[in-house]
Amino acid sequence: MNGRLTLASGVEMPLVGLGTWPLTGDEARAAVHHALAAGYRLIDTSEQYANERDVGRAVRDSGVPREDIFLSTKFNARWQGRDLVARACDNALRRLGTDHLDLFLIHWPNPWLDRYVDAWHGLIALRDEGRVRAIGVSNFLPAHIDRLIAETGVPPEVNQVELDPTLPREELRAYHAARGIATEAWGPLGRDGRLLRHPIVVELAERHRRTPAQIILRWHVELGLAFTARSSDPARIAQNIELFDFALSRDDLAVMGRLDEGRPPARDPESHGH
Repeated sequence: MNGRLTLASGVEMPLVGLGTWPLTGDEARAAVHHALAAGYRLIDTSEQYANERDVGRAVRDSGVPREDIFLSTKFNARWQGRDLVARACDNALRRLGTDHLDLFLIHWPNPWLDRYVDAWHGLIALRDEGRVRAIGVSNFLPAHIDRLIAETGVPPEVNQVELDPTLPREELRAYHAARGIATEAWGPLGRDGRLLRHPIVVELAERHRRTPAQIILRWHVELGLAFTARSSDPARIAQNIELFDFALSRDDLAVMGRLDEGRPPARDPESHGH
Protein backbone atom coordinates (compact mmCIF):
# COMPACT_ATOMS: atom_id res chain seq x y z
CA MET A 1 0.00 0.00 0.00
CA ASN A 2 1.59 3.25 -1.14
CA GLY A 3 -0.63 5.65 0.75
CA ARG A 4 -2.69 6.67 -2.27
CA LEU A 5 -5.75 5.40 -4.07
CA THR A 6 -6.82 5.98 -7.65
CA LEU A 7 -10.30 7.42 -8.13
CA ALA A 8 -12.58 6.31 -10.96
CA SER A 9 -11.46 9.27 -13.09
CA GLY A 10 -7.78 8.31 -12.68
CA VAL A 11 -7.03 11.09 -10.19
CA GLU A 12 -4.79 9.93 -7.33
CA MET A 13 -5.97 10.75 -3.80
CA PRO A 14 -3.89 10.36 -0.63
CA LEU A 15 -5.27 7.96 1.94
CA VAL A 16 -4.20 10.09 4.92
CA GLY A 17 -5.74 13.53 5.28
CA LEU A 18 -5.93 16.32 7.81
CA GLY A 19 -9.44 17.22 8.90
CA THR A 20 -9.75 20.86 9.90
CA TRP A 21 -13.10 21.15 11.70
CA PRO A 22 -13.54 23.03 14.05
CA LEU A 23 -10.18 24.79 13.76
CA THR A 24 -10.12 28.43 12.63
CA GLY A 25 -7.68 31.32 12.52
CA ASP A 26 -4.15 30.80 13.78
CA GLU A 27 -5.01 27.33 15.08
CA ALA A 28 -6.18 26.18 11.64
CA ARG A 29 -3.18 27.71 9.89
CA ALA A 30 -0.77 26.10 12.34
CA ALA A 31 -2.39 22.67 11.99
CA VAL A 32 -2.17 22.78 8.19
CA HIS A 33 1.42 24.01 8.41
CA HIS A 34 2.41 21.13 10.71
CA ALA A 35 0.53 18.60 8.60
CA LEU A 36 2.18 19.61 5.34
CA ALA A 37 5.58 19.64 7.03
CA ALA A 38 4.91 16.12 8.33
CA GLY A 39 4.12 14.84 4.85
CA TYR A 40 0.34 15.15 4.58
CA ARG A 41 -0.86 15.99 1.10
CA LEU A 42 -4.64 15.72 1.59
CA ILE A 43 -6.17 18.72 3.36
CA ASP A 44 -9.93 18.69 3.97
CA THR A 45 -12.09 21.72 4.69
CA SER A 46 -15.58 23.02 3.87
CA GLU A 47 -17.68 26.13 3.60
CA GLN A 48 -19.40 25.11 6.85
CA TYR A 49 -16.11 25.08 8.78
CA ALA A 50 -15.53 28.80 8.08
CA ASN A 51 -11.79 28.20 7.77
CA GLU A 52 -11.16 28.00 4.01
CA ARG A 53 -9.27 31.31 4.03
CA ASP A 54 -7.03 30.06 6.85
CA VAL A 55 -6.44 26.73 5.12
CA GLY A 56 -5.66 28.43 1.83
CA ARG A 57 -3.20 30.82 3.42
CA ALA A 58 -1.39 27.96 5.16
CA VAL A 59 -1.18 26.04 1.87
CA ARG A 60 0.28 29.06 0.06
CA ASP A 61 2.77 29.76 2.86
CA SER A 62 3.86 26.13 3.24
CA GLY A 63 6.47 26.02 0.51
CA VAL A 64 4.89 22.80 -0.80
CA PRO A 65 4.01 23.12 -4.51
CA ARG A 66 0.27 23.49 -4.98
CA GLU A 67 0.25 20.63 -7.52
CA ASP A 68 1.51 18.29 -4.78
CA ILE A 69 -1.41 19.08 -2.45
CA PHE A 70 -4.82 17.45 -2.72
CA LEU A 71 -7.19 20.18 -1.55
CA SER A 72 -10.76 19.10 -0.77
CA THR A 73 -13.73 21.21 0.25
CA LYS A 74 -17.52 20.94 0.48
CA PHE A 75 -20.45 23.26 -0.16
CA ASN A 76 -23.69 23.84 1.73
CA ALA A 77 -27.33 23.38 0.81
CA ARG A 78 -27.91 26.92 -0.44
CA TRP A 79 -25.74 26.12 -3.48
CA GLN A 80 -27.60 22.98 -4.49
CA GLY A 81 -28.50 23.85 -8.07
CA ARG A 82 -26.95 23.39 -11.52
CA ASP A 83 -25.81 26.99 -11.83
CA LEU A 84 -25.46 27.64 -8.11
CA VAL A 85 -22.69 25.04 -7.79
CA ALA A 86 -20.51 27.10 -10.13
CA ARG A 87 -20.95 30.06 -7.79
CA ALA A 88 -20.09 27.87 -4.80
CA CYS A 89 -16.91 26.85 -6.62
CA ASP A 90 -16.02 30.47 -7.42
CA ASN A 91 -16.48 31.39 -3.76
CA ALA A 92 -14.42 28.45 -2.52
CA LEU A 93 -11.59 29.17 -4.97
CA ARG A 94 -11.53 32.81 -3.86
CA ARG A 95 -11.48 31.95 -0.17
CA LEU A 96 -8.81 29.27 -0.64
CA GLY A 97 -6.74 31.44 -2.98
CA THR A 98 -6.29 28.74 -5.60
CA ASP A 99 -7.29 28.24 -9.23
CA HIS A 100 -8.67 24.72 -8.91
CA LEU A 101 -10.02 22.20 -6.42
CA ASP A 102 -8.79 18.65 -6.26
CA LEU A 103 -12.06 17.37 -4.78
CA PHE A 104 -15.40 19.16 -4.42
CA LEU A 105 -18.18 17.52 -2.41
CA ILE A 106 -21.87 18.05 -1.72
CA HIS A 107 -21.70 18.23 2.08
CA TRP A 108 -25.12 16.70 2.86
CA PRO A 109 -27.90 15.46 0.57
CA ASN A 110 -30.63 17.53 2.29
CA PRO A 111 -33.26 15.33 0.59
CA TRP A 112 -36.19 17.48 1.77
CA LEU A 113 -34.93 20.19 -0.61
CA ASP A 114 -34.87 17.74 -3.53
CA ARG A 115 -31.97 19.57 -5.18
CA TYR A 116 -28.97 17.27 -4.77
CA VAL A 117 -29.38 15.85 -8.29
CA ASP A 118 -29.29 19.38 -9.71
CA ALA A 119 -26.15 20.00 -7.64
CA TRP A 120 -24.61 16.84 -9.06
CA HIS A 121 -25.25 18.05 -12.61
CA GLY A 122 -23.40 21.23 -11.63
CA LEU A 123 -20.44 19.28 -10.26
CA ILE A 124 -20.19 17.18 -13.41
CA ALA A 125 -20.01 20.40 -15.45
CA LEU A 126 -17.24 21.77 -13.21
CA ARG A 127 -15.20 18.60 -13.65
CA ASP A 128 -15.72 18.72 -17.42
CA GLU A 129 -14.47 22.31 -17.41
CA GLY A 130 -11.34 21.32 -15.47
CA ARG A 131 -11.96 23.65 -12.52
CA VAL A 132 -12.41 20.62 -10.27
CA ARG A 133 -10.31 17.49 -10.70
CA ALA A 134 -12.61 15.06 -8.85
CA ILE A 135 -16.17 15.24 -7.57
CA GLY A 136 -18.04 13.45 -4.84
CA VAL A 137 -20.53 13.56 -2.02
CA SER A 138 -20.52 13.46 1.75
CA ASN A 139 -22.94 11.71 4.09
CA PHE A 140 -24.95 10.21 1.21
CA LEU A 141 -26.89 6.97 1.59
CA PRO A 142 -27.16 4.36 -1.18
CA ALA A 143 -30.65 5.56 -2.10
CA HIS A 144 -29.30 9.07 -2.73
CA ILE A 145 -26.41 7.75 -4.84
CA ASP A 146 -28.73 5.42 -6.76
CA ARG A 147 -30.72 8.46 -7.79
CA LEU A 148 -27.62 10.37 -8.88
CA ILE A 149 -26.57 7.48 -11.08
CA ALA A 150 -30.07 6.87 -12.46
CA GLU A 151 -30.58 10.51 -13.43
CA THR A 152 -27.07 11.42 -14.63
CA GLY A 153 -25.28 8.16 -15.37
CA VAL A 154 -22.32 9.43 -13.33
CA PRO A 155 -21.48 7.95 -9.90
CA PRO A 156 -19.59 9.98 -7.30
CA GLU A 157 -15.86 9.37 -7.13
CA VAL A 158 -15.88 9.67 -3.33
CA ASN A 159 -18.41 9.42 -0.52
CA GLN A 160 -17.10 10.90 2.73
CA VAL A 161 -18.97 9.36 5.67
CA GLU A 162 -18.70 8.85 9.41
CA LEU A 163 -16.72 5.64 9.82
CA ASP A 164 -14.49 4.04 12.45
CA PRO A 165 -13.99 0.51 13.83
CA THR A 166 -17.13 0.85 15.99
CA LEU A 167 -19.05 1.93 12.88
CA PRO A 168 -17.36 0.04 10.03
CA ARG A 169 -20.16 0.57 7.47
CA GLU A 170 -19.50 -2.79 5.80
CA GLU A 171 -22.65 -2.76 3.65
CA LEU A 172 -22.02 0.80 2.52
CA ARG A 173 -18.38 0.03 1.70
CA ALA A 174 -19.46 -2.96 -0.39
CA TYR A 175 -22.00 -0.78 -2.16
CA HIS A 176 -19.28 1.77 -2.93
CA ALA A 177 -16.83 -0.87 -4.13
CA ALA A 178 -19.38 -2.31 -6.55
CA ARG A 179 -19.77 1.13 -8.15
CA GLY A 180 -16.16 2.29 -8.16
CA ILE A 181 -16.73 4.83 -5.38
CA ALA A 182 -13.92 5.50 -2.89
CA THR A 183 -14.88 5.50 0.77
CA GLU A 184 -13.42 8.35 2.84
CA ALA A 185 -13.90 8.33 6.61
CA TRP A 186 -14.53 11.36 8.73
CA GLY A 187 -14.24 10.91 12.48
CA PRO A 188 -11.92 7.90 11.97
CA LEU A 189 -10.82 7.89 15.63
CA GLY A 190 -14.35 7.92 17.00
CA ARG A 191 -16.33 10.80 18.43
CA ASP A 192 -15.56 10.91 22.15
CA GLY A 193 -12.16 9.35 22.82
CA ARG A 194 -13.53 6.03 24.10
CA LEU A 195 -12.19 4.09 21.13
CA LEU A 196 -8.63 5.21 21.90
CA ARG A 197 -8.98 3.68 25.39
CA HIS A 198 -10.64 0.44 24.34
CA PRO A 199 -8.73 -2.60 25.69
CA ILE A 200 -8.50 -4.21 22.22
CA VAL A 201 -6.92 -1.08 20.75
CA VAL A 202 -4.62 -0.54 23.73
CA GLU A 203 -3.41 -4.17 23.62
CA LEU A 204 -2.67 -3.98 19.88
CA ALA A 205 -0.89 -0.67 20.39
CA GLU A 206 1.34 -2.18 23.07
CA ARG A 207 2.10 -5.22 20.92
CA HIS A 208 3.01 -3.16 17.85
CA ARG A 209 4.69 -0.42 19.91
CA ARG A 210 2.42 2.19 18.41
CA THR A 211 -0.12 4.66 19.73
CA PRO A 212 -3.78 3.65 19.90
CA ALA A 213 -4.53 6.26 17.23
CA GLN A 214 -1.98 4.69 14.90
CA ILE A 215 -3.60 1.27 15.32
CA ILE A 216 -7.03 2.66 14.48
CA LEU A 217 -5.78 4.64 11.50
CA ARG A 218 -3.76 1.70 10.20
CA TRP A 219 -7.01 -0.30 10.29
CA HIS A 220 -8.43 2.20 7.79
CA VAL A 221 -5.33 1.87 5.61
CA GLU A 222 -5.55 -1.94 5.66
CA LEU A 223 -9.12 -1.67 4.37
CA GLY A 224 -8.11 0.76 1.62
CA LEU A 225 -10.06 3.64 3.14
CA ALA A 226 -9.05 7.26 2.89
CA PHE A 227 -9.61 9.30 6.04
CA THR A 228 -9.32 12.78 7.50
CA ALA A 229 -8.11 12.87 11.11
CA ARG A 230 -8.27 16.17 12.95
CA SER A 231 -5.72 17.36 15.49
CA SER A 232 -4.11 20.67 16.40
CA ASP A 233 -1.23 19.02 18.30
CA PRO A 234 1.96 18.86 16.19
CA ALA A 235 3.09 15.57 17.74
CA ARG A 236 -0.25 13.88 17.14
CA ILE A 237 -0.44 15.27 13.63
CA ALA A 238 2.95 13.69 12.91
CA GLN A 239 2.02 10.38 14.53
CA ASN A 240 -1.22 10.12 12.57
CA ILE A 241 0.64 9.79 9.26
CA GLU A 242 3.36 7.43 10.52
CA LEU A 243 1.40 4.40 9.39
CA PHE A 244 3.35 2.82 6.56
CA ASP A 245 6.20 1.03 8.33
CA PHE A 246 4.01 -1.51 10.12
CA ALA A 247 0.96 -3.60 9.32
CA LEU A 248 -1.93 -5.28 11.08
CA SER A 249 -2.19 -9.01 10.56
CA ARG A 250 -5.30 -10.88 9.52
CA ASP A 251 -5.71 -11.93 13.15
CA ASP A 252 -5.34 -8.30 14.29
CA LEU A 253 -8.07 -7.25 11.87
CA ALA A 254 -10.32 -10.05 13.08
CA VAL A 255 -9.89 -8.84 16.66
CA MET A 256 -10.60 -5.27 15.55
CA GLY A 257 -13.80 -6.57 13.99
CA ARG A 258 -15.14 -7.15 17.51
CA LEU A 259 -15.24 -3.37 18.01
CA ASP A 260 -18.30 -3.05 15.74
CA GLU A 261 -21.11 -1.71 17.94
CA GLY A 262 -23.83 -2.16 15.35
CA ARG A 263 -24.86 1.43 15.87
CA PRO A 264 -26.21 3.90 13.32
CA PRO A 265 -24.29 7.05 12.37
CA ALA A 266 -24.58 9.89 14.85
CA ARG A 267 -26.51 11.99 12.31
CA ASP A 268 -29.19 10.72 9.95
CA PRO A 269 -28.71 12.15 6.43
CA GLU A 270 -32.47 11.95 5.92
CA SER A 271 -33.06 14.54 8.64
CA HIS A 272 -29.73 16.34 9.25
CA GLY A 273 -27.85 18.66 6.93
CA HIS A 274 -26.77 22.17 6.11
